[in-house]
Amino acid sequence: MLQNIEYEGPVKPISQEIDAMKYRQKGESFHEKIKRIARTLADGIEHQYELEDILGEMRFLPAGRVQAAIGSNRITTAYNCFVSGVIEDNMNSIMEKASEAAETMRRGGGIGYDFSRIRPRGDKIKSLDSQASGPVSFMGIFDSVCQTIASSGHRRGAQMGVLRVDHPDIEEFITAKRNSDKLTGFNISVGVTDKFMEALTSDVGDDFDLVFEGHVYKTISARSLWDTIMDSTWDWAEPGVLFIDRISELNNLHYCEEITATNPCGEQPLPPYGACLLGSFNLTKYLETYIDHQGNEAYRFLFPQFKKDIHEVVRAMDNVIDRTIYPLKPQADEAKDKRRMGLGVTGLANAGEMLGFSYASENFMTWAEKVFACLRDTCYKASALIAKEKGPFPLYREDYLKSNFVRSLPASVKSLIREYGIRNSHLTSIAPTGTISLVADNVSGGIEPTFSHYYDRTIQTFDGPKTERVEDYAYAKGVEGRAANDITVQEHLSILLLAQNYIDSACSKTCNVGDDVTYEDFKQVYVDAWRGGAKGCTTFRLSGKRYGVLQTVEEEDKEEKVEACFIDAETGQKECA
Repeated sequence: MLQNIEYEGPVKPISQEIDAMKYRQKGESFHEKIKRIARTLADGIEHQYELEDILGEMRFLPAGRVQAAIGSNRITTAYNCFVSGVIEDNMNSIMEKASEAAETMRRGGGIGYDFSRIRPRGDKIKSLDSQASGPVSFMGIFDSVCQTIASSGHRRGAQMGVLRVDHPDIEEFITAKRNSDKLTGFNISVGVTDKFMEALTSDVGDDFDLVFEGHVYKTISARSLWDTIMDSTWDWAEPGVLFIDRISELNNLHYCEEITATNPCGEQPLPPYGACLLGSFNLTKYLETYIDHQGNEAYRFLFPQFKKDIHEVVRAMDNVIDRTIYPLKPQADEAKDKRRMGLGVTGLANAGEMLGFSYASENFMTWAEKVFACLRDTCYKASALIAKEKGPFPLYREDYLKSNFVRSLPASVKSLIREYGIRNSHLTSIAPTGTISLVADNVSGGIEPTFSHYYDRTIQTFDGPKTERVEDYAYAKGVEGRAANDITVQEHLSILLLAQNYIDSACSKTCNVGDDVTYEDFKQVYVDAWRGGAKGCTTFRLSGKRYGVLQTVEEEDKEEKVEACFIDAETGQKECA
């Protein structure tokens, strides 16, 4: 019987250490952690046993906050990240949102903001007979809050700051992080509109207006502004680019919400007070060995098990919404009105290459597309069937079926939604999965390739310092996959675009840029991402200035000195709060 199995968890020492430190309660074993989570999220005893098997075998990895908070004695939220309420152009609103941000980070959540409603620097404030200091200056308040408030789990909180590309202060915003010591509690992204991209790619002219509240402050060259953005990303890996019109165009809730910001790692575009509930299926655990016709051991992917698990997990994660605490009441209301979640995958590179498909090759893409389609279709089917039993999310309307993403679902799934509604407004997302993938014996994170096949870390023991080699999951099993920096930036982009086609929220994907990529080709990556249907794009150059900053950070000081979300210089893991 499943309930009598003792789940031992990860094998690698580093994985065991991190799991114990971050996700277990004091004195709790891996097995006890699994029992705690399954018991808290189950709809009944059979569901509990199914969850214990799924979680115990690490086929599904709930986000770290879920693992740490659910059923524990910690007064923390199971949600990883939030987006702030609307920051209006007045001091009361700004300080209120800063206070709310402090409470959110204190309870363990990262947070994103849109600063586009704050008037530009130098604008006249009639009531005070003075001049406005602009959104970038007010970001300093939120940055100070982040540096002061340690989020649950002993890490400083993560933040994402967004400014629209047509805001008059956009140039100041773009260059604000060309440094290693300012706004370090923030990731920043430019909210790029289709209108801007059309001006950029126009053969007629590239005039583009910077506006605030309908007033044109100045007209600039779109290409010149684009070069300013690209110069910063080339050297400093920021700002990121969010295609905000694409986000709106593909939003399932187009009829009842507006999205202008994302969570800190960008995989969840969210409305004001929106929250992201994350978890990832570990694709390496759906591989079964067999002997092929030549007598060699090989792997095959177990789609039937994958589908079965998705049904159980959607039910469990839907229960998180009602069985966790929220830092703020508006966050709870927003979550319960829409019941969105973001289920994704991790270990894509490892699993595909263990099947014999080189990362980003034609065979790899064919297999990955089947995985993404299975994830999308099964999640939506599972949610519709739960709606039959428990009812749809409160803000469900027939307009839901008119959304561009829902129209892409199979007819059989749309028929279920038409009949029963759907329990969850959004269901899929690709997160970075840095820490949870490391805890699962260092599988490749999210949809990223492995960063390196192994690295050495120094640990302190009673007998003195000891060097321990940490190997990539597939490499440890004799499969040497392609490393991130051996893959062309266009291959990275092809994976992002393929995944985004099947994901209702967004995808965290870093497109690594090698030294052989010219600056002009680098700029084209972002244009190709927009044309290809991406909701955003992030690149990273090993020879950029930010990587040099990361390389100088000592191991024991990493959590204090690095950016809000960062790519670890040693492991390649992308992490957020």
